[in-house]
Amino acid sequence: MSSVGHPIQASQYKISFYFVTTFLASGALLVLELVAARLIAPYVGVSLYTWTTIIGVILAGLSIGNWLGGYWADRGHGDERVGLVLLASGVFSFLSLYLIQPIASMLQPTSVGILTSTFLYVSSMFLIPSIALGVVTPLLTTIAARQRQDVGRIIGGMHALAALGSITGVFLTGYLLVQYFGTRQVVFGVSILLLLLCIPYFFRNTLHAGLASLTVLFAAVVLTALTHQTLFAKVCKEESAYYCINIVDRSQDVSFGVAQGLVLDHLLHGINHKTEPGYLVAAFSQAIDEIVFTQFQQDYHNELRYFFAGGGSYTLPRAIKATDHTSKITVAEIDEAVTAISSEQLFVDMDEFRVIHQDARVALSHETGEYDVVVTDVFHDISIPYHLVTKEFAQQVKGKLSSRGIYLMNVVDQFPDPKLVKSIMKTLREVFLHVGVWMDHVPGERARFTYVISANDDQAFPGEIIARRGLDRSWLNVSDAIEDIGTPMDSLPVLTDSYTPVERLMSGLLTGPGH
Repeated sequence: MSSVGHPIQASQYKISFYFVTTFLASGALLVLELVAARLIAPYVGVSLYTWTTIIGVILAGLSIGNWLGGYWADRGHGDERVGLVLLASGVFSFLSLYLIQPIASMLQPTSVGILTSTFLYVSSMFLIPSIALGVVTPLLTTIAARQRQDVGRIIGGMHALAALGSITGVFLTGYLLVQYFGTRQVVFGVSILLLLLCIPYFFRNTLHAGLASLTVLFAAVVLTALTHQTLFAKVCKEESAYYCINIVDRSQDVSFGVAQGLVLDHLLHGINHKTEPGYLVAAFSQAIDEIVFTQFQQDYHNELRYFFAGGGSYTLPRAIKATDHTSKITVAEIDEAVTAISSEQLFVDMDEFRVIHQDARVALSHETGEYDVVVTDVFHDISIPYHLVTKEFAQQVKGKLSSRGIYLMNVVDQFPDPKLVKSIMKTLREVFLHVGVWMDHVPGERARFTYVISANDDQAFPGEIIARRGLDRSWLNVSDAIEDIGTPMDSLPVLTDSYTPVERLMSGLLTGPGH
């Protein structure tokens, strides 16, 4: 009886290891999918379209791998083929860390659009690992089913563990791994895991193949040690739950002194002068301050209450507080890491503000009393927080404004036909009496542009505002001109909580030349 029992016991151990492999391989694929977005964010940003491209490429690879795994299973391939695909997934995951910089060097000087760039980044880095990992579940399921009579339990167990592994990979990556170890370290760890996982499959068939896999693992570790500074070079000064955060010297943008800029993913969010907080380099920041002054005139220095949806570099709150010490400023900044780095390296004294680390819409809904100014400065390049451009949010803002209150936002869109800006205009007109769109200059050709939008009930604005201080600028109220150019307003939607097609409206930025 013992001679009969040993094969059964050995088979059970073997199948248990198949289950473990399926769980780990599926988890590894989801880890790679999530970190893919973080790896390419400094080059193409993050939006619904970039996420769509990432998920689509990974699923395409998974589908090809599933088909290939089934094909090999029908042809009788066993453990050694599983070892080969695990080896391939580990090696190519490892190589992706070396590929990203050469790919960026080739793509950034070109006029390739963001969608195409994202596809090329993800395909070249993670398509092969996703194909290889897609082979694992169908191949191991078939191999295991051949050794047992309870085929239904084997198939159900394999699929359940594949799903559980994917879920585990998602939660571990999103909640822990990236924030505590960093994106590149996570990819390296997954690569080592896959290389280790492949070794037992080789040892079951040939010692030489097992030694070869150990050699590859050893070579990977040695190569990493030799190129440690390159492989783990910090692309991000800090990786938070939301952004790849960097601080860059921008002294060349000011006429004197030292200035630092905040870069979130690949977008410069603001520039702070070290000794002159009122020095507003960005035209849109200066425009918002000048529009507020135009609205309130002599009451500008009379304890105005501000609510900022988004802090970022805190450039404008810092400037307002420096020039008007009576102002009372509340800032809703969802990312605590952004606030911390702005305080430490962007010369911002956080004691001057009331800072809430919460989603701006949620934070504003909990506020009591009235605000004179609400500023929405949360638009992250091509990534738009949908819930902060809707009619419902505009109504919420209006409910928090004083009778003379004003609502302001900056929006990145294309010129000369900014469909998103026009939809926001149309939306705000459902709530406010007066809506203005402001530009400091008119580009001579098609371009991306940062617009400032104002909305209030108190009074209509003049056609032009001239800076009273700071850089010599003026802004034109171009709302009527924009309305008459390009896409008719009647064909554009009012943005609501149930329908906010912002990516479609700004598709020109996504399909046009990269930036």
